[in-house]
Amino acid sequence: MITLQINGEKHNIDVAPEMPLLWAIRDIVGLTGTKYGCGIGVCGSCKVLLDNSPVQSCMIPVSAAEGKNVVTIEGVSENLKLLQDSWAALNVPQCGFCQPGQLIAATALLDKNNDPTDEEINEAMIGNICRCGTYQRIKSAIHRTVELKKQG
Repeated sequence: MITLQINGEKHNIDVAPEMPLLWAIRDIVGLTGTKYGCGIGVCGSCKVLLDNSPVQSCMIPVSAAEGKNVVTIEGVSENLKLLQDSWAALNVPQCGFCQPGQLIAATALLDKNNDPTDEEINEAMIGNICRCGTYQRIKSAIHRTVELKKQG
């Protein structure tokens, strides 16, 4: 039995310790916002926060997440809510498949840096592939979120 803390809730799951965290989140716990993309940790669609750090959940065994705080796209935080509003206002998503991972990476960035530069945004968003190429809109949405936070 493995106990996971996901979005503030405890989940006792009976799975093999080497099961990827992604499958536990999606198939066992039922939180389907985190997406399966490549399965080899390159695309970022499966990104979650593990103790406030963005990780590719397809590469993390559930045993490594036990005792840690996991936050998925369904988790609510001030930065995530503001980012989602900015994403919608600037029409960031096209197909939308990568967006949960993009939003998680942007949330982690803004949790650590209240006013990132373009270079810092680019660095934080490495490992998130957008097939539609909305990288400029993503960067604009992050900057818009910073401005919204400054306005209160």
